[in-house]
Amino acid sequence: MSDVNIKICGISELETLHTLLKLEINYSGFIFYDKSIRNVSSNFLEKLEGIDFGATRPVCVFVNPSEEEVYRAISFFDNPILQFHGDETCEFCESFGLDYWKTIHMQSKDSLTHINNYSSADAFLLETFKEGVIGGTGETFDWSYISNEVIENANIVLSGGINLENIDNAIVVKPWCLDINSGVESKPGIKDVVLIHNMVKKIKS
Repeated sequence: MSDVNIKICGISELETLHTLLKLEINYSGFIFYDKSIRNVSSNFLEKLEGIDFGATRPVCVFVNPSEEEVYRAISFFDNPILQFHGDETCEFCESFGLDYWKTIHMQSKDSLTHINNYSSADAFLLETFKEGVIGGTGETFDWSYISNEVIENANIVLSGGINLENIDNAIVVKPWCLDINSGVESKPGIKDVVLIHNMVKKIKS
């Protein structure tokens, strides 16, 4: 049985969220980025009031947000993690006094040196680099870039194109957490509850 943490990202429907809470998924990701097809709507956010997240911790995902945008987003959650996906500075990321993850866009093995610029980050999400695209590529990068030393010295969240076909290989990398998005969707932006169940079963088997 794998003891890797699981994050399902791009949650925008209550049915999907309730599935994650029932399965006690470690982290549920909510995207606050207008250009994403998975951007959360105001209507969805208002429905979160009173929901007990239990063992599942919310993660608010941003791309170069303003302070106001961050404070508005986190007002809907209790003790969320902030995930910064753009060019945010370390000082900006830590200014909210909450745990935060910083995304590293993996263009080559040298991309990992950016980890040194965010000493206060609680985890680093390694995402596939694609020119002109910020996240959500649905494509993997060369996982051999990730050395054992990196795995041992930082909480690494492996992201980008993880699906039922390659999940076994992703687990072999031994990341601290797996970030799964398009790999559990029936079509872009639409999560599939059956795929989520199958993915979790495969990870934990």
